[in-house]
Amino acid sequence: MGENKFYRVLYIILAKFFRFFYNIKIFGAENEPLEGGYIACANHLSNHDVIILAACLKRQVRYFAKAELFKIPLIKQLITALGAYPIERGKSDVASIKKTITLLEGGEIVAIYPQGTRFPGVHPSETKTHNGIGMFAYRTKVPVLPIAIETKKFKIRPFKRVNFRIGKPIYYDELNFETGARSEYEAAARYIFEKVVELI
Repeated sequence: MGENKFYRVLYIILAKFFRFFYNIKIFGAENEPLEGGYIACANHLSNHDVIILAACLKRQVRYFAKAELFKIPLIKQLITALGAYPIERGKSDVASIKKTITLLEGGEIVAIYPQGTRFPGVHPSETKTHNGIGMFAYRTKVPVLPIAIETKKFKIRPFKRVNFRIGKPIYYDELNFETGARSEYEAAARYIFEKVVELI
């Protein structure tokens, strides 16, 4: 699909505003791949994280959004233009899994939060991870970019400092896959998220 013109226009207009609004300081920008597909892996503090990722990364980020939003006129068109695609929460959504793999293999960026849900006020090291990111890393063989969203007391507030820390990409060979077993997905997910936590 590639980046759409509407997204690029919004990025030019709004990215600087949101970096100011959230008082964002970016570290490790040189680690961001400027071509090819990759998984943007971040800790999850709030609904604001999607905006923060979009404002801090140079290329368009695709992301899951709950399927119910795509049933609302205008909202559907807006979030689709911004890069969202639907997922059925709480169950295995084969269509969204295939869509994610297609996007990554097609050279796009997909944001995945291994914690699975938001954890405001909780240090990421104290949360568990889901193994989906390990499965996507195995199936697509694209790099994973660890990103830490760090704030005071791990809560997002306007104008209160947000440190956006980008780590070095994690490549397929580093994840020690052999057969693609569930246990390997789990081990890869833990390893990847440990790299996120190390940035904090």
